[in-house]
Amino acid sequence: MDDIKYAIFTDKSLRLLGKNQYTLNVESGSTRTEIKHWVELFGVKVIAMNSHRLPGKARRMGPIMGQTMHYRRMIITLQPGYSIPPLRKKLHISS
Repeated sequence: MDDIKYAIFTDKSLRLLGKNQYTLNVESGSTRTEIKHWVELFGVKVIAMNSHRLPGKARRMGPIMGQTMHYRRMIITLQPGYSIPPLRKKLHISS
């Protein structure tokens, strides 16, 4: 579970929950098959995975400009009838 950082709870991600799609931030070096394996440990069936890389934010430390680490966001679509219980329980959403 080291590859999955945390779940995203924005307006768009909450709308996607209605379509049985979950939004997660993952390590940038993780592969799609690794993430699929970790998600399927919850006892769900994954039918699609979409990902995009988000750039790091610019940060200044004195005169030096730098960037924070970039990360990858995955939108995981599950088969109808499946859900990830810890995320549904946290949001108090029933299927």
